Amino acid sequence: MTTVDGNGAATVPVLSAHRVVKTFGQVRALRGASFEAYPGEVTALVGDNGAGKSTLIKILAGALPPDEGEVRVDGELVRFANPHDAKDRGIETVYQDLALAPDLDAPANVFLGREIRRFRYLHNHAEMRRRTAAAFRELGVGLVQDMRAPVAAFSGGQKQSVAIARAAMWASKVIIMDEPTAALGVIQTEKVLDLIKRVRDRGIAVVFISHNLPEVLQVADRIEVLRLGSRVARFRRGESDVDRLIAAISGAYTNEEEVTAA
Repeated sequence: MTTVDGNGAATVPVLSAHRVVKTFGQVRALRGASFEAYPGEVTALVGDNGAGKSTLIKILAGALPPDEGEVRVDGELVRFANPHDAKDRGIETVYQDLALAPDLDAPANVFLGREIRRFRYLHNHAEMRRRTAAAFRELGVGLVQDMRAPVAAFSGGQKQSVAIARAAMWASKVIIMDEPTAALGVIQTEKVLDLIKRVRDRGIAVVFISHNLPEVLQVADRIEVLRLGSRVARFRRGESDVDRLIAAISGAYTNEEEVTAA
């Protein structure tokens, strides 16, 4: 789907799925699901447990292949064999478990698997600390701990900030965030939501998966609703509220006809 921005220019989704099907044995997790994310926007993906959100984002992130349907990056058909293929196309994912190494410091986590080497076998820790500090400053990530402290000593919000900053350092097109504020306190949540907005303002598309509908309404430029493996509704900022989202999630409301026609 191509949309038109505020200046009247055509905008192609940076990441999209079209009529994707995925089956696990007798369970049909996705039944022709579609999805679009645009550069410089936060697109929220919402739905009840079992709606297919996790399966869809794993397909978009290259962790699962679709049985049917298409995935496109900048309008180009892609077939990801694994998550590395998605990373090579500028797509990074922050899962709920964050995938941080607790005994390593923040720079070592940011550069995990992408270490800068001074010599063939030696890591350039000073340069990795410098680049990490610069990225944190640019994104407004404030860490109390020393850069040499292990992330195991960080608070939940700080760990989440490290994971998001790592994704932002390497993503050129899309960051997928799976429940990034789960189990965080109010202040930590606000900091993470502000960080998401900063990432969006760099022109990166953010895919935001959450069950917290007030947070979705606070941060999302677009909202897409999955139900029983299919997209049943989507909204632009200001077009919905909590009650309407709940109605779409539960099946009491749909703008499926508009979605299908678009």
